Amino acid sequence: MKLWLHHINVVSHNVEELQDFYGDVLGLQRQTEDIPVRSDGYSAPVAFLSDGAVQMHLAGRDLDLGFRSGNAINPVERGHIAFRTDDLVAFRKLLEDKGISYSDYGGVATDSWHQIFFHDPVGNVIEVHEISDSGAEAPDANDE
Repeated sequence: MKLWLHHINVVSHNVEELQDFYGDVLGLQRQTEDIPVRSDGYSAPVAFLSDGAVQMHLAGRDLDLGFRSGNAINPVERGHIAFRTDDLVAFRKLLEDKGISYSDYGGVATDSWHQIFFHDPVGNVIEVHEISDSGAEAPDANDE
């Protein structure tokens, strides 16, 4: 099982302001790859930036996403750090073996990824996702 840093998610009430800031001040570029966001699962504004290696996802705060999806962890309440894996089944087993609870979002936000979320020991939200078989997302530079 491989695991690598994929993106950092920052949540705001003003995604456009954040996009301008991270683009103008830090030089992050808008993502050219299409990451289709499901409007029935997550309908707040979202933007995708990158430094060429790691992505930054800017998401509108959605305090009700956990309630609507039936999950205990809400990844767009405060934001999260995300890792991609090539074997989500093995990673879920690792969490279970260590007694770490997680919320399985499946494809709530996008059909392209299967996402799970859990907390680190101090309460930060962590995402681990795998590209879904049904997902049409093109691999990024980290997929080698």
